[in-house]
Amino acid sequence: MTTSHTRSDPAVSPYLYYEDGDAAIDWLVRVFGCRERLRVPKPDGRFGHGEVEIGGGVVMLGSPPGFRRADRSYFGVYVHVDDVDGHVARARTEGATITDEPADKPYGERIYGALDLEGNQWWFAQPLAS
Repeated sequence: MTTSHTRSDPAVSPYLYYEDGDAAIDWLVRVFGCRERLRVPKPDGRFGHGEVEIGGGVVMLGSPPGFRRADRSYFGVYVHVDDVDGHVARARTEGATITDEPADKPYGERIYGALDLEGNQWWFAQPLAS
């Protein structure tokens, strides 16, 4: 399944981590009535990224990050911005820990990742030009 993202997407979308993302999407669709929007496997075939729609919003799903600690639960926040490269430059200048450099993704967005002061993951994205 493919989709293109537009500025009509919510400006902020929750990003939740699941040990089994494929099962989570199936469950969210079946139990909560979400609509599957996107499912992108990693190159090795394991679950990579998914999206479901519910209540006019989008919830994104991914595998738990490698820096996850056992003593707290993790989630991510996904925010659409107008200029990812300018945004990451400012974040870096202000001392944010950049976890993922800006990159164009197969699901139609340019994104980068950063940790906030408590170690929570934030993703900043902009749609790729069509």
